[in-house]
Amino acid sequence: TLNEKILWLKLNNYWNNPLIKQCADKYRVRDYITQQGLVNLLNPLIADFEDVDQINWKNLPSSFALKLNVGCGCNIIVNDKKSLNIDKTKSVFKKWMKKKFYLEHSEMQYKDVKPRILVEKYLGDIDGNRPQDYKFYCMNGKCKAILLCVNRDANGHALYFFMDRNWNVLPYTWESEKYSNFVPPKPEKLDLAINHAEVLAEKFPFVRVDFYFVNNEIVFGELTFTPAGGMDRDLKYVPPHKDKDVDHILGEMLSLDNKNYGHASSVHIV
Repeated sequence: TLNEKILWLKLNNYWNNPLIKQCADKYRVRDYITQQGLVNLLNPLIADFEDVDQINWKNLPSSFALKLNVGCGCNIIVNDKKSLNIDKTKSVFKKWMKKKFYLEHSEMQYKDVKPRILVEKYLGDIDGNRPQDYKFYCMNGKCKAILLCVNRDANGHALYFFMDRNWNVLPYTWESEKYSNFVPPKPEKLDLAINHAEVLAEKFPFVRVDFYFVNNEIVFGELTFTPAGGMDRDLKYVPPHKDKDVDHILGEMLSLDNKNYGHASSVHIV
């Protein structure tokens, strides 16, 4: 399954891979994006800090995104600085910066990441609506499926649809069954986004490349090497008229038969 192969990569390749450690850091990954010739995809970095107490809030724009360079969901989107509770925000970031994220799911690529606070350009609209994110599942350097998160709210809840490269809905989520007549609008620059995702993915057996489309422009989100720590229960969904779950379907698309990935032949992976 895909989860099993991600677990194997996590234990045999990703834990001590210098490039993956760099790219797992949301600050240092910017250098990799630049080296790959895609600096234009980067969301403008307004400022960065090693300590939340270093932030001069008066110097920040009226709207911005605050995020930690490690971990999942460690961000605060500010569409109106006047309504921001600065003391509460500082308290939250101090807790996040003490957290050892690598211990939660044994994701050792995060172990040596030095916590840093990033202030990036706000990508939402004036009403606080966030752009939809598109997650390109790349295996052996090729985009095999695209996960689209629709109608994401402030709590992170969304509807999920898997699409193929030609923008056909894949029956990989319960939403695709419940909303069978719904086809998400195809981004105008989808083919270009797929190309960019594959450029960023070419050095890795598996990586999920996350993009946003903002005003018809592609904006880089992050590289994720071990989604859900290799324990994504949503992949256990069994599509109608299928005898296997999505975990197996996607897992069959990822080959570990490469000498650079470790000693895959010594491990039985289905």
